[in-house]
Amino acid sequence: ADGDGRYELKTVFADQLNAPYGLALVGSDLYVANQDALVRFRYAEGQTRASGAPVKVTDLPSAINHHWTKALAASADGRLLYVGIGSNSNITERGMTAEVDRAQVWQVDAATGAHKVYATGLRNPTALAIQPGSGQLWAVVNERDELGPNLVPDYLTSVREGGFYGWPYSYFGPNVDPRVRPQDPQKVAAAIVPDYSLGSHVAALGVAFSAPSLGGAFGEGVFVGEHGSWNRNPPVGYKVVFVPFRNGRPAGDPVDFVSGFRGEDGLTRGRPVGVTVDPRGALIVADDLSNTVWRVTPVAPAEATTAAKD
Repeated sequence: ADGDGRYELKTVFADQLNAPYGLALVGSDLYVANQDALVRFRYAEGQTRASGAPVKVTDLPSAINHHWTKALAASADGRLLYVGIGSNSNITERGMTAEVDRAQVWQVDAATGAHKVYATGLRNPTALAIQPGSGQLWAVVNERDELGPNLVPDYLTSVREGGFYGWPYSYFGPNVDPRVRPQDPQKVAAAIVPDYSLGSHVAALGVAFSAPSLGGAFGEGVFVGEHGSWNRNPPVGYKVVFVPFRNGRPAGDPVDFVSGFRGEDGLTRGRPVGVTVDPRGALIVADDLSNTVWRVTPVAPAEATTAAKD
């Protein structure tokens, strides 16, 4: 590569996968979360094609797969993998039997494939990230629909081991969802209030911690890719926001960092999904409407920017 910020090559690294979504690179191991299994490829720097078939690490819940995406993150030391598994319904309309092993985050031993339930009650944890320094797991979660345009907020939260986050019985802590039968007051009382509301129906699908190289107001916090609403008027999302942190926690209103995907003319030209910060300090955004990978670099250290296509 010549360092001009433009990609030199596009190849297919691996094919014949089953709806791959989450990725995690740990040393020479590339983990891929298919909709039905977590698999591993060997990887060497500069490699553009997998050298062989993937090795299965563990099966993942895949019956019905109303929410099929499987988010993925690796612990800082690479020994543990975390997989986000969405619910099999909006609000248990298929019955609770269909929700066995759903609306959870699993912790998986990378060496053996053994797993345990790490946290529950997260309706659709669409992206996971490990906080630098602390090693704390964070997630963005898509909440339930059909309670109106202003409920229920999608959210960003730290994920506590053994924690319960409300779904299906309640949302944002003690707010009971009256549609769920039977109710469970004990579960509602135990529900953890998420750390940060992103707004209702924004459809957050990506999360990545910033790096000091981004500088200024964007040196500490997270970027969130908001795919955009399908059931709200006026629509919301369709952008990448920055959530500032202070002392390791969210602190302040979200900042529109990359916008312009949906114009004032009502036309949608892009929908952000995954986000990550590359080694040179640029923000990478995957857009699944225009099938574009955007690379966003600051013109000035502390200015927000509008996406420019590479």
